[in-house]
Amino acid sequence: MAAAAVSTPTQASGLPTYQQFPETKYELDWADLVTLDLSQFEQPGGKQRLANQLFEAIQKIGFFYVINFGLTQEQVDEQFAIGKEVFKLSTEEKLKFRADLENGGYNGYKPLGLREVRPGIFDNTEIYNIPKFIPELERTHPEVINENRPKIESFARTIHENVAGKLLTLFAIILELPEDFFLERHRYDVRSDCHLRYMKYHHRTAEQNEALENVWVKGHTDFGSLTLLFRQPVAALQVRTPEEEWKWVKPYPGSITVNLADSLEFLTNGFLKSSIHRVVAPPPDQVELDRLGVLYFVRPEDSLELKPVVSSVLERLGYNKVTDSGAVGITAGEWVKARVAKGVAKSKVRSEQAEEEIIKGKSAKYYD
Repeated sequence: MAAAAVSTPTQASGLPTYQQFPETKYELDWADLVTLDLSQFEQPGGKQRLANQLFEAIQKIGFFYVINFGLTQEQVDEQFAIGKEVFKLSTEEKLKFRADLENGGYNGYKPLGLREVRPGIFDNTEIYNIPKFIPELERTHPEVINENRPKIESFARTIHENVAGKLLTLFAIILELPEDFFLERHRYDVRSDCHLRYMKYHHRTAEQNEALENVWVKGHTDFGSLTLLFRQPVAALQVRTPEEEWKWVKPYPGSITVNLADSLEFLTNGFLKSSIHRVVAPPPDQVELDRLGVLYFVRPEDSLELKPVVSSVLERLGYNKVTDSGAVGITAGEWVKARVAKGVAKSKVRSEQAEEEIIKGKSAKYYD
């Protein structure tokens, strides 16, 4: 039986206090990732220093940490508490809010076990996605989300504007573009598939892990611009290095783990590389724990064509020639919807796929 995070009754919200599990005691082969201190952003010369640091980070691997991002641990834990309450609802109740996954809709509830990951073995994830709080994306939600909407909206907007916004500014500085270049393509009040996610990985039996060779989610890239993962102490995330080795991503206290995704790779002609990562069975002292996550996905405005930008930096570094024209003519909205729909399509078992056409001849790859 899986252990549960300690909960005690609390504040006016009626939410239990969420306490994270202890970190693993195992010394794993951790990835060496750069940490960006966002408190430097407004300091004299701070943006350029952070941009230089980020430039170094992305030469090695498209994963990094950010700290001092403007949200308290109490605010972060509150979101974990909300996510936990969502997944405690009955299956019947959760299915009232099911996402239209088969048609590329990602907002709402994704049930457990939709994807066959190995013959006869299905995925172990439940997901609840909350879109941006703008009129055209309004939808119904479970009561626990409605009751906590002001806190959820404030949290999501803070991430989008004060965390993702700063990172997008740094990428523009790196590329010697106007600082608002990417901000103007990721506006909060314009339709896009940005969303806050609550995600639960259910623990597996020893027999299932053996059959899966301990790989829960095969190596892949994310769909949008950036993925932000709030500290999750159950170790399971691994990143693929340029040397094609898998390294564990350490859950540092007070940090967000950030990875680059497809859209930034398309927009920079491969200079900003979409990070390859996977999810594996946790180490022995955490293997019976369910893994609850809070994430924010940053995606460009739906109408943005994913063609390379014009940048003197890309020209100097040799990224100015379109070597892969597959994404030209595809919009950000089309790419996301197509990848979502392919993700639940009843095609090949995921373990048997190395590459899959997504849309208009453009493919996604999967890695062992």
